[in-house]
Amino acid sequence: MKRHDPHALTRRSVLLGSGSLVLAFSMRDAWAQGATSPGSETQNFQAVEEAAPELPGSLKTNPNLESWIRIDAAGRATVFTGKAELGQGIRTALVQIAAEELEMPFDGIALVGPDTSESPNEGFTAGSHSIQDSGTAIRHVAAQIREILIAEAGRRWNLAAADLRAEAGAVAAADGRRVPYGELVSGELIRGRARPGAALKPAAAFREMGRPRQRIDIPGKVTGAPAYVQDMRPDGMVHGRVLRPPSPRARLVALEAAAVEAMPGVLSVVRDGSFVGVLAEKEWQAIKALWTLSMLARWEEREDLPDAGALAEHILSRPVQDGQVAQEGQLGTAGLSVVEAQFTRPYQLHASIGPSCAVAVLEGGVTTVWTHTQGVYPDQEAIAEMLGVDTGAVRCIHVEGSGCYGHNGADDAAADAARLAQAAPGRPVRLQWMREQEHAWEPFSPGMVTRIRAGTDASGSVVDWRHEVWSNSHSTRPGGANSLLAAQYLAQPFAPASPKLRITPEGNGDRNANPLYAFPNRDVVWHFVEEMPLRVSALRGLGAYMNVFSIENMMDDLAERAGADPVEYRLRHLRDERARAVVERAAAMFGWQAGERPPAHHGRGFAFARYKNLAAYCAVAMEVMVEPDTGRVRMLRASAAVDAGEVVNPDGIANQVQGGIVQSASWTLYEAATFDRTRVTSVDWSTYPILRFGALPATIDVEILPRPDEPFLGAGECSQGPGGAALANAVTHAIGRRIHDLPLTRERIREAMRA
Repeated sequence: MKRHDPHALTRRSVLLGSGSLVLAFSMRDAWAQGATSPGSETQNFQAVEEAAPELPGSLKTNPNLESWIRIDAAGRATVFTGKAELGQGIRTALVQIAAEELEMPFDGIALVGPDTSESPNEGFTAGSHSIQDSGTAIRHVAAQIREILIAEAGRRWNLAAADLRAEAGAVAAADGRRVPYGELVSGELIRGRARPGAALKPAAAFREMGRPRQRIDIPGKVTGAPAYVQDMRPDGMVHGRVLRPPSPRARLVALEAAAVEAMPGVLSVVRDGSFVGVLAEKEWQAIKALWTLSMLARWEEREDLPDAGALAEHILSRPVQDGQVAQEGQLGTAGLSVVEAQFTRPYQLHASIGPSCAVAVLEGGVTTVWTHTQGVYPDQEAIAEMLGVDTGAVRCIHVEGSGCYGHNGADDAAADAARLAQAAPGRPVRLQWMREQEHAWEPFSPGMVTRIRAGTDASGSVVDWRHEVWSNSHSTRPGGANSLLAAQYLAQPFAPASPKLRITPEGNGDRNANPLYAFPNRDVVWHFVEEMPLRVSALRGLGAYMNVFSIENMMDDLAERAGADPVEYRLRHLRDERARAVVERAAAMFGWQAGERPPAHHGRGFAFARYKNLAAYCAVAMEVMVEPDTGRVRMLRASAAVDAGEVVNPDGIANQVQGGIVQSASWTLYEAATFDRTRVTSVDWSTYPILRFGALPATIDVEILPRPDEPFLGAGECSQGPGGAALANAVTHAIGRRIHDLPLTRERIREAMRA
């Protein structure tokens, strides 16, 4: 396996000698660390410097045209992105954007990235920023390239650019002359930075954007073709496994590895402090060696986990730093009717169907890692620091993983593979986690407690609103070796960094804690809990799911006290016309009727939020049936209305909204990590159940409100909060009791029905 060297030829020699327009990635000082870029969820990693803050999207941090698009002499285009395909369909959408503005056929464009040797550094794929940031950058670059190509054709023909048009990968004149892009490109044609004010096509002229397009990543996934990093099988590959400690803060006391090293197929046992790994020729040999190592290892453990049965009390008892999320008016209005509620959420997992995996090889002094990380550049930096090498001696290439949406074990598996690859130079190492390792060692989503105190006037309208959040940080992504499990257990360990409280517009644990509703007086506070008894990081939406869940549960309770219909009550408090539009549309789709009584044991629920209060709007209505004897919840149907700004691929948005509702239903009904005072105990699918296919609703209808020529709004995480809240409100409607503690298990539902 040879490492691709992007600098084997100079940019100028390629441009001048090949007769092609090459807009290629080049390493520059622009990649220096600086201000955090959009899409970064982390608090300990600073993304690339905003070298051009006047430019839109990721052009702020990658302003050079040559970072984004290449057109060769045959007229084929390659687009480069730093945003990863996680199953959200962005590869398809980004190609659609480029095809639209370049006036090229969809099938004539290839997409490359993320790859630290090829693609622009766009930080993390996170926070529903892929289309907002990368899509916006690609769109503006493509539009400017189209203008440059038209201008070049006009120069050759001595015609004004206004008399020419771009179509199907060529520039055409009114007299019938036509020149393909490949004939127009030249070495000196495209240079320098993007400029603001690109002449973007109006929505009325679209032929590609706004239309459904089958996703290019799906065929391999449904036919069993290689699609994921778990499927990689390079020549000469060996198999690796890593021995994880039995509990979070255990340390290795002794290990007699000679018997394992003598096992058939075992190449080596790698030990560095409490980090232990094994390499073998075949996977089953590596697994058997791992099992034997686990029996031979002696660990020192500590009983220092909290009582899982009193997790909320533990969270509330910890020292906190207070961050003011929002403040408006003055609480304490006299004569109000006051309602208070507390909601709790346990630690939850990503629960990826495919355990984390990576492939790494050390060749020519460079460690190349194929990984399903959501940030190849931060991972490159972290792995290089762990290995004690320059950043240029590590290359990270994104390959999709079977399970993602947040900071799961992908970065740690990449570090494991990279460390083991040092023991087998020249041979690719495939490192696969075991199921129990994935469940016990991936970063969890933090347990949370929220409290809401609402004061209403005589009409039942909210006048005072106080929302408090107790939570750890929701992101400890890589940016340094101290975020990697392997590095934390080395003989010279990298101690995990202490997360810091930061209040930002994007939000963290406080994401969506500030309601979009027009409450005249509000006070929203994040009580930041620094201590983390379990390792935590980003799960899809960060704190938004729990905060929207809490707000929308309270809104239903307040509507009931006011004698108002839940939909009408929300509209009463909404001033944002786009928010009102999605609420009204979701209700109409569902056939919502104020005062309608559903059949016995059936319930209807409604919820709304604008993700982060600055991304996509989403409203969800849901009907459920609750079996009174078992407490089982059957979701019958759901309707969702979404406003995501300009739409690239409506099918892609609908997929994300439907998937978000399904995932949040699993969180709401089933998911809770368990542990005793020493170890995590939810280590398989029986101890950590998730939603199964048999529990899916018959229909989840999604309607996307058209917003032509509006900016892109991230939609990938817009439905988790409203989806889970609508489900909880429907359950409450069916059983006549509010359950404030997640998940809404059958046991809790039966208990509530007996109360």
